[in-house]
Amino acid sequence: MPIYEYRCNGCGHEMELIQRMSDDPMKDCPVCQESKLKKLISAAGFKLKGSGWYETDFKNQSKNQSKTKDKS
Repeated sequence: MPIYEYRCNGCGHEMELIQRMSDDPMKDCPVCQESKLKKLISAAGFKLKGSGWYETDFKNQSKNQSKTKDKS
């Protein structure tokens, strides 16, 4: 499940919350109890691991193929 960041426009409280993508966004600040909580836009953090990705499969193959062509 993704981690969402929220900030209250009333008191400035910031928090992270694990929610399903289908869950409604939080509205009420847990600190000041006002309905001024807004979801922040942030970059997703992930790393491509294993085979099947450009960096691990295709990029190295093209370098190897060009080296073998030069030797011919």
